[in-house]
Amino acid sequence: MLIVALTGGIASGKTVVAGFLKDRGCAVHSADEAAHEVMAPGSRAWEVLVAHFGTEILAPDRSIDRRRLAAVVFADDRERLFLNSVVHPLVLEKNKEAVARLEREGRHKIFVSEAALTVESGFASFYDKVIVVFCRTDLQEARLMARGGFDLDEARRRIRAQMPVEEKKKAADYLIDTSGSLRRTERRTDAVFRLLVRDYEEKERRGARTA
Repeated sequence: MLIVALTGGIASGKTVVAGFLKDRGCAVHSADEAAHEVMAPGSRAWEVLVAHFGTEILAPDRSIDRRRLAAVVFADDRERLFLNSVVHPLVLEKNKEAVARLEREGRHKIFVSEAALTVESGFASFYDKVIVVFCRTDLQEARLMARGGFDLDEARRRIRAQMPVEEKKKAADYLIDTSGSLRRTERRTDAVFRLLVRDYEEKERRGARTA
């Protein structure tokens, strides 16, 4: 199975691209959903985060309120780095478990991990290929304001808190620009998908030669 990272900045269009790839038969794993799982009430990560940030980050049901936690970590680089150091290794383990399960099942040729911080976390080398999704900065700001209810200053602050997209691009095997129409994004995703199929076939051939 070809193991692919789908990454990019906040509000860059990763989820849209992930949906297109899923429609084409890829197994898509969401790092955000995995983070929800590893931070479930009573988990080790939950205990560490509550001990560090305090009960102020908890919702009434004792789950971690992601918006409250985000408000803290996007205001302080050190706090964000601490959060990432706790959560990211656990999310990668979830990825590895999903890959192992899917390889046993044998139903998919391509595994895609949708994760915003693949490059920053230092885990890009785990993947066979890396796709970086990006868009114009003004469009990214508008999407983030619409999605999160932020004003422009807050949207810009959250975007600046992440690695610059030009740095992410250096780690990319393939780029997908979502600045245009949805149809244009789909066509570009189609082109990348065909390349991934080629990559899968090449990986299979290499495996056969070394078997």
